[in-house]
Amino acid sequence: MFTGLSAFPLTPLTDDSVDEAAFTALVQRLPAAGVDSITAVGSTGSYAYLSAAERARVIRLAVEHAGQTPVFAGIGALRTSQVLAQAEAAQSAGAQALLLAPVSYQPLTDDDVFELFRTVTAEVSAPVIVYDNPGTTRFTFSTQLYARIAQLPRIASIKIPPPSTDPDAARARIQEVRDAVPAGVSIGVSGDAAAATGLLAGADAWYSVIGGTLPDPTVAITRAAQRGETEQALALSEHLAPLWSLFGEFGSLRVTAAVAEQLGLAPKNCLPLPILGLDDDARARVAEALKLIEQNQNEQVV
Repeated sequence: MFTGLSAFPLTPLTDDSVDEAAFTALVQRLPAAGVDSITAVGSTGSYAYLSAAERARVIRLAVEHAGQTPVFAGIGALRTSQVLAQAEAAQSAGAQALLLAPVSYQPLTDDDVFELFRTVTAEVSAPVIVYDNPGTTRFTFSTQLYARIAQLPRIASIKIPPPSTDPDAARARIQEVRDAVPAGVSIGVSGDAAAATGLLAGADAWYSVIGGTLPDPTVAITRAAQRGETEQALALSEHLAPLWSLFGEFGSLRVTAAVAEQLGLAPKNCLPLPILGLDDDARARVAEALKLIEQNQNEQVV
């Protein structure tokens, strides 16, 4: 389950409540596009902003509408007891794996984070994905900590931060992680702009922000990389460069929400407050980027 493209759908809100119809529609598009897995309530799915009941409901909806595609569920909270409750609820809702982020307010040490993963893996039955997202959690894993955690039972995959866009540097980094962890633990990349390079450099999986909203082009990038078609994978990623640029300027969550809103897949201002969506000028740039991407794709077909 821990190879290929894992698509992270938004959890759209309307009037401060989960828009179940919009979320369901987003999920239903993913199996049709051929994604390898769906990660509900990840960072793109605003897991930290949802109540326990909302999280459980969203995971259940994802499972119900994913068909045969495996559903992973994001878990993470400030207290270990809350994480364990989330893990139990996610498993009860049908999640086939758990994506665990070490959420922090007070700074966490390596021992704090190791003990979190030790406790969770001792209690759950589902496989666990290590979620290294320092931009959100403010905690950065060392390679040595990957190695310690990867020895725990039920650790199935490690989601590493974006590798370098330099192929040699990306290959060296992924090999460094691979050498540190058991052979059965997959290595997945995040950071959509660098994902093609990461897959070509030997990563097993792409945990994708935009894949939950634009699954077709991200599946195409993944398959080209899996076939070893370097030029094709990089060219397909370059087609999405207008989005990568906006991600760098405004952040991937706000831009992805604007993309979904522009395409009629989510209501306007679908993010949980106090996160504001993009202003009108930035939304116009997102619309222009989508037009350019469509043009690039049409030229590719011709």
